[in-house]
Amino acid sequence: MSFTPSSEVQEFLKKLSTISHEHYELVSELRRRTVRINSNVSERMMYGGIMFSVQGDVGGVFTYKNHVTFEFGNGYLFKDPDHTLEGKGKYRRHLKFESFEDLLKSNIDFYIKQMFTAGS
Repeated sequence: MSFTPSSEVQEFLKKLSTISHEHYELVSELRRRTVRINSNVSERMMYGGIMFSVQGDVGGVFTYKNHVTFEFGNGYLFKDPDHTLEGKGKYRRHLKFESFEDLLKSNIDFYIKQMFTAGS
């Protein structure tokens, strides 16, 4: 099986591109990286954001007024040597991006890879 874009996600992205070009670019790049790392991932709209699943939900991308987050369902299990993960909940952790430059400076691929293996 390989990645098939979700029509509801495509519609969300189309609307997002008219609201905030920077948020659109961030979300699009996070999706590209996620699919490049695991082409078996599926996506759907949930909780106002894009949820990624591989035999169950593993994380998602959500937009807010001033930033975009990549949330990891089992983030509490992740290695985080630079202490960049945010969140104090029981399981979920996230990375926050206020600009595309934030994404480029981050080690996002390191965390996306763990998203697919944490709790396995």
